[in-house]
Amino acid sequence: MTISVLLVDDDPLVRAGLRLMLGGVPDIEITGEAADGSEVPHLVDRLAPDVVLMDIRMPDVDGLTATEALRARPDPPEIVVLTTFDADAHVLRALRAGAAGFLLKDTPPADIVAAVRKVAAGDPALSPAVTRQLIRHVAGSGRDTRRSRAATALGSLGAREREVALAVGRGGSNAEIARGLHMSLPTVKTHVSRILAKLGLNNRVQIALLVHDAGLLENGA
Repeated sequence: MTISVLLVDDDPLVRAGLRLMLGGVPDIEITGEAADGSEVPHLVDRLAPDVVLMDIRMPDVDGLTATEALRARPDPPEIVVLTTFDADAHVLRALRAGAAGFLLKDTPPADIVAAVRKVAAGDPALSPAVTRQLIRHVAGSGRDTRRSRAATALGSLGAREREVALAVGRGGSNAEIARGLHMSLPTVKTHVSRILAKLGLNNRVQIALLVHDAGLLENGA
């Protein structure tokens, strides 16, 4: 299956580099480019990409605003934010808005290709630097409030859904969760879909954030 990708960056040299990098990959096709977040809705409607590679800094509509708008739509594409900035606020806003990946622009080309494939398959793609940001966030200010809210939300899940949510929080793919919990792959997918619907979330990264906010993976839990 070919993964269709929309490139969104106001720097034509960056877009050219990404096109050159991804254009030679057999299972990835660059279907379009945009220089600003304001162009994204029209291009997504016309091209229906599987994945959007999204810059943050753009002159009119920035990448975070564009991500929030796209992920609020029915059947949105997966989004990987690709940026030179790894500030906590940017990372968290992008992931809470529904981005499935957050990579720095100095990420090696092979890792960017791998990230596109991962998010197209429904798995998150986060650089080590971003993962460290999230760890600091979980341990940082406002922890008790986040933990209380997250625990309340997860308390609405059934026992099996909660097990799946924890496995998602540990970073497991659907296949790994199926093996670990002795479920069929379709059953895992059904549970993930129900968790998203019950909690009002739109991808696995948001499930993982909630599990971490609840403190359910601390001390080897």
